[in-house]
Amino acid sequence: MIPTRQSREPGHRRKFLVVVDDTPECDRAVYYAARRAAGTEGGVVMLGVLELEGVNQQWLGVADLMRAEAHEEMEARLAKYTARARQVAGVTPECVIREGTKAEAIAALIHEDRDIAILVLAAGTGKEGPGPLVTSLAGAHAARFPIPVTIVPGALTDADLDAMA
Repeated sequence: MIPTRQSREPGHRRKFLVVVDDTPECDRAVYYAARRAAGTEGGVVMLGVLELEGVNQQWLGVADLMRAEAHEEMEARLAKYTARARQVAGVTPECVIREGTKAEAIAALIHEDRDIAILVLAAGTGKEGPGPLVTSLAGAHAARFPIPVTIVPGALTDADLDAMA
């Protein structure tokens, strides 16, 4: 069962969820979500997902080192995008780091934080298509997804996004 969103109840506010990764279009999603949050008195949650395939197959010391390095890299990436959200919209996002697959981490966070009301993704501009997450959520899973998904075209400029946000 999908928990009811609380973002419109007293003491709550609508949050925009952005999945932070190392793709060039990630900035477009962060920019749009921050501008929308600022314009609607909402918040932004940035999710960094560590897909640590094979880590558990390593020796304990090696696995711990790989996990620590991945956390440090993600913390640095989240800090970069937190600064970007503050710069463009005066918004300070909440940052969350999870391990596992992106789909599982997104679903779990949406289930846990009932103020999250919109997932913001950016579509890639390369020959490979819009990206695996956009393809997955826009395809077979779209009808069962618990919140609306906004897909920001990766080629839009700051000015384009300002006009829409």
